[in-house]
Amino acid sequence: MDELLLRSVVPGVLGVLVRRGADFAAAEDAVQDALVEAVRVWPADPPRDPKAWLVTVAWRRFLDATRADAARRRREELVDEEPEPGPAPGTDDTLQLYFLCAHPSLTSSSAVALTLRAVGGLTTRQIAQAYLVPEATMAQRISRAKRTVSTVPFDRPGDVSTVLRVLYLVFNEGYSGDLDLAAEAIRLTRRLAAAIDHPEVAGLLALMLLHHARRAARTAPDGSLVPLAEQDRGRWDTVSIAEGVRILQAALARDRLGEYQAQAAIAALHADAPTAAETDWVQIVEWYDELAGLTDSPVVRLNRAVAVGEADGPRAGLAALAELDGALPRYAAVAAYLHERDGDLGTAAKLYAEAARKAPNLAERDHLTRQAARLNSRPQQ
Repeated sequence: MDELLLRSVVPGVLGVLVRRGADFAAAEDAVQDALVEAVRVWPADPPRDPKAWLVTVAWRRFLDATRADAARRRREELVDEEPEPGPAPGTDDTLQLYFLCAHPSLTSSSAVALTLRAVGGLTTRQIAQAYLVPEATMAQRISRAKRTVSTVPFDRPGDVSTVLRVLYLVFNEGYSGDLDLAAEAIRLTRRLAAAIDHPEVAGLLALMLLHHARRAARTAPDGSLVPLAEQDRGRWDTVSIAEGVRILQAALARDRLGEYQAQAAIAALHADAPTAAETDWVQIVEWYDELAGLTDSPVVRLNRAVAVGEADGPRAGLAALAELDGALPRYAAVAAYLHERDGDLGTAAKLYAEAARKAPNLAERDHLTRQAARLNSRPQQ
């Protein structure tokens, strides 16, 4: 049973049902029923045309549901409209589904869940396990999202930036439970890149590949975090890095710079350095300047302060940091690092401990606690 194949045809099947007149929520339910049937039937009797098989079964499931609760006249019209068995239409509705699932009226969490369900072909249980919430909670979230988008015209042009933000949120969730959301985000972004020619889509795909290439080196055998400067670069995935750089270069050549291309350029400079000491920090600061101009994000400026500290020295980094709000997430961690590099170990230790208390996850908290303990254990000067 090729689960990846099964999930890859879901958007096309869903698109066929919607174009035939099914509302989105009912069509999505019917497709999920068809997927359950495929898991039961295909291992013993695989179809010659998986998409056509799923379209036929899903349409019948939709008609069954319609017969149960729709008006008699419309019910009979839908039955009469059932097409003869045969190859599925070649229309690719993937792009419309991306736009629909990332509709601005949805919250970020609902858009992510609906995208994984309708475009990614994942089950509610898989999504719930990945986000560490009860299945019933995730089912309610998806149900509300489906009801919200059911009134949106299927062929209305969507907002690419919203779709990219949703995919980036999926990627940043990482690797919870049995489902690798980072890999799933890369798969979905590849499909989006195949459906639309847009430099920022390419930029996001390049960014994901370049970050994902470092995955194996990010944690030690005991599960603790390994900072970028200390990672074993021999464990980085050079194939993914080469692909990411190639995609990024093609996107940048179009001279339509966006935030994901700028982020990918920074990641590429890190990937290009044979050692941490050989990192081109001056160029990284220049890219952060570009990125800050595109987004005006305080988080970008926080990361820029680190880069300035590496390029021009820790005091320059601290000066850049002083311009920012101390309440920013990870502000204390950045301040601790820059103070340590400047030789003020006492202040750095206190800031590492403060950052640990504010850490967003257990792995980061443990790492920062160890940094504070390391400095506190040094002999007093």
